[in-house]
Amino acid sequence: MAAAAPASSSSSSLSKRYLLVGTFNTKLIATLAFDPQAKTLEVAARNDGQAPHSWLALNTAKDRLYATSWTEPPGLACYAIARPAEGVPTVKHLNSVQTAARSGYVCVSPTTAYSAGGPTGEVFRLNAETGAFEERVLQKLDFVGEDRQKDDGSTMDFGGLRHGSHSFDLSPDGNLAYVADIGRNAVFVFRVNDDGTLTLTDKNIAPRPTDGPRHVTPHPNGRYVYSLQEHSSMVDTFEVDRERGTLKHVLGVKIIPQDHSPTLYWADEVRVSPSQQYLYCSTRGLEPSTKGWVAVYPLSLSGMPSSDTPLCLWETPTSGGWANAVEPAPSAYNDGASGLEYVALTDSEEGLVMILSFDGKEIKEVARTKLEGGAGAATAVWL
Repeated sequence: MAAAAPASSSSSSLSKRYLLVGTFNTKLIATLAFDPQAKTLEVAARNDGQAPHSWLALNTAKDRLYATSWTEPPGLACYAIARPAEGVPTVKHLNSVQTAARSGYVCVSPTTAYSAGGPTGEVFRLNAETGAFEERVLQKLDFVGEDRQKDDGSTMDFGGLRHGSHSFDLSPDGNLAYVADIGRNAVFVFRVNDDGTLTLTDKNIAPRPTDGPRHVTPHPNGRYVYSLQEHSSMVDTFEVDRERGTLKHVLGVKIIPQDHSPTLYWADEVRVSPSQQYLYCSTRGLEPSTKGWVAVYPLSLSGMPSSDTPLCLWETPTSGGWANAVEPAPSAYNDGASGLEYVALTDSEEGLVMILSFDGKEIKEVARTKLEGGAGAATAVWL
């Protein structure tokens, strides 16, 4: 593992907020330090990863990092996170496991890891002592069946990810799991069994035939989930029947300007702010000449979008490339007195990572840094 950059003085170090960022095309896992007082973002440590890691996930304690590995054969990797009281967090590889297809997403419960990618997915048990993967696959998932959509060999296919399952998220209570499948234009809902395995309870077809569900994010109250539609640049709200494990469509909102065609974009991410006041959504431009967008919608106390028009639409500096992924900062990192929230934005086109602020009305870019060596920033997680 590469040595961390020299730490600042203790007072300066304590004021910094740290992020980990993976890339699509290098083995770098970057530790970034954001200083909200100085409005700076810098690469504080360059950790040696085992592969390009397109997606990162943390356990609840934030002392283990799980990542998709774009290798041959493809797989997942687990890292231990060292977080000194004063100094820069770093990561160390614990172990890796293989997946049947390139994974687009990994998420974890206290005992289990879940992966989805293209035609297949996997469930792995986590070691109770180390948090590493148990090598034996606990369950194999098939998202193909008889209605497989043929891969047309289009640009940036990602090994089938653009034509198959793309994400995996758990409900806040851990009893349900949601898998967005772009190719089958559906969200799969599973019951999580006591042993961590899954039982299918619903295959919910998207509201529009051209949607392409990419990511599904639950509201912390578990009553609603938000499905980001890659092809139509819509975010749809579904009410969850927790007893039956089914979804009911309630509302859809557009996350690009009303007069813009969704054919110019591929939507990327949807996230609920830790304050539960906002829904952050992002899109990428399909071509470098088309810049992406970040949209912010207000949420009611119940979790429903309280308006069909965004509070803010902010044009991103680039198309975003394969990324333009938004990740809100934890509540403790925000400015509670002023109501200011911070959001990380990644960009693979130029290798940028940016910190945005939102005050309830306006998005501003606060700080940015550029990864070295042509690394394309993929996703970020806050420590």
